[in-house]
Amino acid sequence: MKSKLATILAAAFLCSASFVYSQDAASDVDKAAKDTGHATKAAAKDTAKGTEKAADKTADATKTAAKKTGHATKVAAKDTAKGTEKAADKTGDATKDVAKKTGHVVKTGAEDTGKGIKKAADKTADAVK
Repeated sequence: MKSKLATILAAAFLCSASFVYSQDAASDVDKAAKDTGHATKAAAKDTAKGTEKAADKTADATKTAAKKTGHATKVAAKDTAKGTEKAADKTGDATKDVAKKTGHVVKTGAEDTGKGIKKAADKTADAVK
């Protein structure tokens, strides 16, 4: 009877030992799940902060690029306006020069014509006398 009792106690001891170890394993799994959850939460926060910083840098870079583009456009417009003004001045000067030359040629032609008419009139007057 002692051997049966010893066998039963040994079996009970072994069952209780496995039960104790299984409780420890369950505790380990619970702890691991909590650690994983915490790590996931921390990673999500870090990712969100990184994304926010990247978005801010992108916005700043876009703003800077827009300012530089606007400035370049303004400078180009001023340069174009100056170039147009210079071209208009040159065109005006050239037109003025051509007009002077044309006026001079017309005047000279008119004077020559006047002299020719005077000579012809003189010859006609001489012939009539």
